[in-house]
Amino acid sequence: MGYELAEVKKIFSDYTERMEKSVESMKIEFQNIRAGRANPHILDKITVEAYGVPTPLNQIGNITVPEARVLIVSVWDTSLLKAAEKAILAANIGITPTNDGKILRLVFPEVTGERRKELVKTVKTAGETAKVALRNERRDVLEGLKKLKKDNLITEDDQKTFEKDADKLIAQKNELVDRLIKEKEEEILSV
Repeated sequence: MGYELAEVKKIFSDYTERMEKSVESMKIEFQNIRAGRANPHILDKITVEAYGVPTPLNQIGNITVPEARVLIVSVWDTSLLKAAEKAILAANIGITPTNDGKILRLVFPEVTGERRKELVKTVKTAGETAKVALRNERRDVLEGLKKLKKDNLITEDDQKTFEKDADKLIAQKNELVDRLIKEKEEEILSV
């Protein structure tokens, strides 16, 4: 019985790990959705050519949010200011930085009502994609349990119990996804 239990634990640990990755992927996608507020995470993937080496923007200076719709990038070495500006422009994030010789200022435009509705649709689509991924993970677990049952490594009662456990896990993750979607929608729709 010890070997069988180890197999079930392995299936469930893989299952929970893949579910966590699905939810994390959705959270990252949500971070990149601009809701009219300045979000420093929009600059996370931008790299600047600093001293001949591609370096993340947040490692060559400070990124601050002085106002709700303004990001300021203060580069520690002002000789990198022009390179940082080029990197932001090349990243095509939809915002043009203004360079005053000391800092880069990124002003986020006001989001229209129509654009907010589009963003909400994008959020719902991302949430649905995460839920589909969760359902696929559940299907994989159920197939793994059926295989263990077929190989007579677990009983039918054990299989049903483990399936209920899998259903509980997916229900928790679906609730989390729903809550995150609702939070992001409220953030987008708040003026």
